[in-house]
This record gives sequence, structure tokens and C-alpha cells, in this order.
Amino acid sequence: MAEHADKPDDAEDEVKRKFREALERKQRRTSTAAGGGEGSEGSKVHEAHGPAAHRREFRRKSGG
Repeated sequence: MAEHADKPDDAEDEVKRKFREALERKQRRTSTAAGGGEGSEGSKVHEAHGPAAHRREFRRKSGG
């Protein structure tokens, strides 16, 4: 009976360990990307918007 009581704790510890390791990997990736170096982990977005000189032109439909 004591063995069954320990197994859920072991499984929980294993899951917590895996999540902690994944979080550490994620934090390492984000810390290297935030360092300013453009690597394979860098952002793919280079500009938030198109060129400022190009304004959108709206025209009414003619005829009807």
C-alpha cells in the first residue's frame, strides 16, 4: 500500500522537474535573444509598419 502512495508523488516530482527544465531552456533562449545578437532565435519581425511616406488613398466608387 505504501508503494502506491509514493508513486503519485514521484510522478508529480517528475512532471515538475520537466516543467522546470523547459522553463530554464526558454529563459536561456529569451536572454540570448534580448542581448541584441541576431541569431536563429531572433525575432523575424524587423519593422512594425510599412514605410511612413506611403499613405493609403481612399476613393469613392463612381457610378452606380
